[in-house]
Amino acid sequence: MMNLRHIEIFHAVYQTGSVSAAARLLHVSQPSVSKVLRHAESRIGLPLFRRVKGRLVPTEEAHVIYREAQELYQRYESLRETTANLKHGDGSLRLAVLPSLGLDVAPSAVAMLHELEPAVSLDIQTLHNKDILRSLYERRCDLAISFDAPSHPRLKAIRVGQGNMVALFRRENFANAPPELTQEMLASRKLIGLSGSGYVGSLFNEDPDQPTPPRQKITVQTYYVAAALVRHGVGFAIIDEFTARANMSESLDYRPLADMAPLTVYCTFLEDRPLSQLAEKLVRLMKKVIKSSDDR
Repeated sequence: MMNLRHIEIFHAVYQTGSVSAAARLLHVSQPSVSKVLRHAESRIGLPLFRRVKGRLVPTEEAHVIYREAQELYQRYESLRETTANLKHGDGSLRLAVLPSLGLDVAPSAVAMLHELEPAVSLDIQTLHNKDILRSLYERRCDLAISFDAPSHPRLKAIRVGQGNMVALFRRENFANAPPELTQEMLASRKLIGLSGSGYVGSLFNEDPDQPTPPRQKITVQTYYVAAALVRHGVGFAIIDEFTARANMSESLDYRPLADMAPLTVYCTFLEDRPLSQLAEKLVRLMKKVIKSSDDR
């Protein structure tokens, strides 16, 4: 069996392709790396690498072991990071943020936090919703900022604010737009579709009494790409108001949709990992940022 030291050395050599590079990565001597690697091979009774043109190339068995060891190694790294944070105090925070909330809302709150706590280490990932939840489960982030509260017994969510779904358009394409838009007003418009999104689908349903859905000749996966296409005159986009605000210019405008429920923003975390004081501070700042945007 390989122990954690074997896995650490094996992982470094696998990724770098040489003993010397692995030694530099781990801040140890080359003989130490070679010794541990040989010991790992003797323990499992299989060669892990073969030398090809001066590089160590993984064997087929090594590829299999690497895939199995990857999750374990990541957890090991997470444990090392956690113990380091405990030693040095509450000084780091790892965030997972939806791309649409990563354009303006989350960065505004993070900027405030950084001003209050300049010594804090922050790691910010922009991920899609399903990847955000996985990041929490795998403990690759401490706090997730997203729409919708996940219904999972391992997760807890704090409501930090809400916004609307809006129609974003070029001003020249919708002169004298009313304060709110309805399905009927958008039925004849060319819409940029959102693949994998339930929001647009819930707006234009199959009720025969409803107007014909708009043509969706272009579909995208993220709101900010939809906003960029609107800016280039491709059509209208139904997106969240946070993305709309972050993309505002003299040529663009937006209106809330009268027949859609509001979006709620949540900060989500693992129930068995209560929020640190730093994370709680960021949650308060998120509430402040969203409230201030509502007041504008």
